[in-house]
Amino acid sequence: MPVPLPIFDPALAPIRDKVLAGERLLHAEGLVLSQTPDLFGLGALANHVRERRNGDKAFFNINRHINYSNVCVAGCEFCAFSRRPGEDGGWTHTLDEIFRKAAEECPPGCAELHVVGGLHPDLPFQYYLDMLAGLRARFPHLHLKAFSAVEIDHLARLSGLGVRDTIRRLKESGLGSLPGGGAEIFSEPLRQRICGHKADARAWLEVHRIAHEEELKSNATMLYGHLESWDERIDHLERLRALQDQTGGFQAFIPLPFQTENLRIQGLKGPSGLTDLRVMAVSRLLLDNFPHIKAYWVMLGLKTAQVALWFGADDLDGTVVEEAIGHMAGASTPQALTLADLERLIVEAGRRPVLRDTLYNEISRSSSRR
Repeated sequence: MPVPLPIFDPALAPIRDKVLAGERLLHAEGLVLSQTPDLFGLGALANHVRERRNGDKAFFNINRHINYSNVCVAGCEFCAFSRRPGEDGGWTHTLDEIFRKAAEECPPGCAELHVVGGLHPDLPFQYYLDMLAGLRARFPHLHLKAFSAVEIDHLARLSGLGVRDTIRRLKESGLGSLPGGGAEIFSEPLRQRICGHKADARAWLEVHRIAHEEELKSNATMLYGHLESWDERIDHLERLRALQDQTGGFQAFIPLPFQTENLRIQGLKGPSGLTDLRVMAVSRLLLDNFPHIKAYWVMLGLKTAQVALWFGADDLDGTVVEEAIGHMAGASTPQALTLADLERLIVEAGRRPVLRDTLYNEISRSSSRR
């Protein structure tokens, strides 16, 4: 018989039994996980689920982030990236500048462009269509993961087409999948306080539902470590799990630790490294229908991201190249990692590096070293 997972907190025993049996955990059990002093027992439970799904693999990709503009009308309290229209420090790239960035700054073997920006009040819908079409024409080998649900909600209002037809037009122009940004926290009272001028939880979930119905995969996120409670974190995870039950369109969940510098909202310290690991593990255990949990090294930091590969995470994201949103809020990680950097981090953590594309198809690493 297999050796039971090691735990010392008796409150985890019935949860361990359910995890070993592959049964779904409930909200109350999520609260137990959030409070247990047995962090290593919690990690062992999450690692069991992680290895049951993905073995010893740790996925990563070769990608490049492009932010087309930081001009935004939302005015979120936690955002250091955005600038109001007309505010100093605002910028918007022309299409030629975006195409140049993609041509000159994509790392060797790059397979994905991750394109997001602010809710710009004046850019026409055609700008976004031409951006996608121009990128697809120039770089047909690149998967275009672009525009968060909040941006698509904004574009639907801008175009007057509605969400479904907006997504269809974007897909026709080259959109390949959706990133997970903009979810923040689904609790409506708290969401109204920190980001009340952009798509609410219902709208965010509806955009992803429609994207999945239109045969686009997407990711999901949660911003944690600000004003939210564990009850609100678990509610957020349960809403994602419920939509995944219906559509099966989510590929990965990415917990995003709150960054504390240069923000409108002041006096918050952000989460500790132990909280990062606890959130990662609870996410893996509650999101039983998500294929992957990502340790986003840009915001977690390299060392915590390595440890997270034993607390439920099976993905480190990618090379990134130029990340602005987290770094403008105080992230101290590098702006980019190389293929060799990512492989080294994964091997040092005792995992097997697996290069993937955006849709988690495995890629030969030798073919990506040019």
